[in-house]
Amino acid sequence: MEKLFKIKERGSSIGNEIVGGVTTFLAMAYILAVNPSILSGSGMSWGAVFTATAISAAIATLVMAFIANMPVALAPGLGLNAFFTYSVVLGMGCSWQLALTAVFVEGIIFIILSVFGVREKIIDSIPTGLKKAVSVGIGLFIAIIGLVNAGICTTDMGTIIGFVNFNIQHASAIVAILGLIITIVLYTFKVPGAILISIIATTIIGIPFGVTTIPEGWKPFSLPEKPNFFAFDFKGIVIDPATGKFSALVLGKFFVIFFTFFFTDLFDTIGTLMGVAYQAKLVDKDGKIQNVKGALLADAVGTVAGACLGTSTVTSFVESSSGVAAGARTGFSSVITAVLFALSLFLSPLFFLVPSAATAPALIFVGYLMMKSVVEINFEDPSEGIPAFITIITMPFSYSISKGIMFGIIAYVITKCCSKKIKEIPVATWILAVIFLADIIFEALK
Repeated sequence: MEKLFKIKERGSSIGNEIVGGVTTFLAMAYILAVNPSILSGSGMSWGAVFTATAISAAIATLVMAFIANMPVALAPGLGLNAFFTYSVVLGMGCSWQLALTAVFVEGIIFIILSVFGVREKIIDSIPTGLKKAVSVGIGLFIAIIGLVNAGICTTDMGTIIGFVNFNIQHASAIVAILGLIITIVLYTFKVPGAILISIIATTIIGIPFGVTTIPEGWKPFSLPEKPNFFAFDFKGIVIDPATGKFSALVLGKFFVIFFTFFFTDLFDTIGTLMGVAYQAKLVDKDGKIQNVKGALLADAVGTVAGACLGTSTVTSFVESSSGVAAGARTGFSSVITAVLFALSLFLSPLFFLVPSAATAPALIFVGYLMMKSVVEINFEDPSEGIPAFITIITMPFSYSISKGIMFGIIAYVITKCCSKKIKEIPVATWILAVIFLADIIFEALK
């Protein structure tokens, strides 16, 4: 293992790697409850998504371990699964099979781009401010989803978005608030696995409130449900289901879906890898990540595997930093994390007990974690700050991540032109702005 993972060379030990791997799993195991909860809203089976989540996380994390030798774990990403359900399926009216097709195509292209080193070059062509704004906007979007799922936010209070009265009639909201308090306290005290512990505690608290229900004859262990193998809809990329004929509008809609998955996953992964690599001191003298090509390939393989199994985009998890803080420095910790994800396949009844009120605090809190990028946006420069602002507010208030990206990029081109900074606009950004503007025009003329 020393030859394979270079454990001593990186100043670690078997013990440190095991502890780090377990810590990372505890920090991100909440996705086993949250991902099925979100994707089941698209019409998919909760159990099938649970199985797909665990297996895809194990596969992608093992690839990261053996190809990139990095202490980074992967799983279906928050934000991308919300876009999958709430924007693509419920918002655009697409089938979940078509959404999976977009994820699959994204993964295949990622593999090709990773092999030829193109993904690193794409990063340089997108404005930095918009990269940060997308993360912040998705964070707010996820937080609102959490507030709605918990029954805290509603439109029935006489305002556009109102908070319910916290009484026994809104038991779910009360339980969710208690869960959020627990999450904040544990995270502030830097307790490993704070989010997972909070979900467990909130689930237990929900029992006397009637929010958590235990079915008769319930058992904690079971065989995993069969995932949705290769449930793709390639015809839906170009065929209008209403007419059964080729439609440029349908193709354009698919491109928007595909690009949003592509764009968001691209920068989520790079940001996570940079953060974890610097924390673990796995960068060279020029600040470049060691084995970055292998790390990006692991992300791409995970996405393809996840789509084939029936889940949204698989990406690197920033919670891996908790494992690094616990001593992880090599891919061996990722092996430990992957094994734990595989073992969790037989614990689906435990995760199925978790109510929305228990997972909602996790969504709200992840919104806080993603909000941190806002301080890195240059609001002093209108040509940077205004597009970022438009991106951030559009995502939660339109309930659409794709609209946030579209209007943000269009605003970026407009403000740069008005500021006489046309030379700062990358060619790729011009192309995207034209495509997005054309999509808006097509929608208006329908």
